[in-house]
Amino acid sequence: MQDDDVRRRVFWLLKRLSSYSLWKRKRDAWELFTHSYEAAVKNWSKSQPEQMDPDTLPGIYEVLSLYNRGLPELAKGHRFVWRAREPFALALDKAGTISRYFYTDSDYWERGMQLAPYPPLVEALHKLMRASEFLGEYAPTEVPDAPHMTARCPSAGSLLNPDAYKFLFYELPYPVFPAELPDVPTGTDLIVRSGQRVPKDGIWEPVRVEREKAFGIVPLGVKKTENNGCFNYLVAEGKAPYIDEWSEAQARAKRVGIYWRLLWEDVRYKDDVLPDESEYFLERKIDSEASVQEEPAGEIEVRTGDVCPVTGTWEAKDFENHRIEASKGKVMPDVLASAPGSGERRVHWVTWRLVRRA
Repeated sequence: MQDDDVRRRVFWLLKRLSSYSLWKRKRDAWELFTHSYEAAVKNWSKSQPEQMDPDTLPGIYEVLSLYNRGLPELAKGHRFVWRAREPFALALDKAGTISRYFYTDSDYWERGMQLAPYPPLVEALHKLMRASEFLGEYAPTEVPDAPHMTARCPSAGSLLNPDAYKFLFYELPYPVFPAELPDVPTGTDLIVRSGQRVPKDGIWEPVRVEREKAFGIVPLGVKKTENNGCFNYLVAEGKAPYIDEWSEAQARAKRVGIYWRLLWEDVRYKDDVLPDESEYFLERKIDSEASVQEEPAGEIEVRTGDVCPVTGTWEAKDFENHRIEASKGKVMPDVLASAPGSGERRVHWVTWRLVRRA
């Protein structure tokens, strides 16, 4: 955290993770997953050995309801939604439980852990669920005042290390940073200690504090502050968190109190204006993108659950009159259609063919 580029990146990421646009994307992706899961439960063929648990559906809808409650509040600049037992904090906790128990077949899962790649139809739903997830999404949520709880972002690497985005059976997209990152503010005189109430929403920096002394004995006031760790987003009215510090004597990390200095107060959206936040979702330029653009429209195909590579009109192969308008970056949907022979309407995972570019 002494490197200027690292400081700029962490600061930008914390603003991104606490932005309205990111949480709206989370909500919209979860809605798509919700409707797809419900369709799968209702229409999954009985002949398929893999079945999705219908008892999970109420919990999935509860998460969507929590997002729907919290998002209008954030749009008004009300950040209490990240407090413990408030909509966004509850949504993350409940979504985490759904994720851990997503598919509990013993060949693929044990004690809250995925053991093997899911079957294709299950994995298509799994991708839709993961589309709502961002690494560090817990960053703006209140740290509960519990003995074992410490700051959400313990180090810069927890947000910047590309390996942190890679998991055993899936990977979250690494953020694309703007070419020019804004300067990190110099900081304010507002300082609190771990366990004290946080007076303002915003990004706070852990600091060491030296005090002036009268004749070297009586502390008078703050003389100097210097960085003492990774920035964190702290929500107002919550208690300033503790951090883990390595103890050589005990050969383990211990929870210690520190000082936090306000770097940047978050007053976004309080004027009922949603600013342009497109910089938080820049697209990574890759060599394969150019080749995709050069391919004839009819030769570009993707499967249900894949990310749409080109904005345009797409047609489901083997299903007449099933066309959609899909935007680049969106997850390709399934198709609800009658099954051959029986006429029963079922969910089908399909191959989509690009018919016309936008």
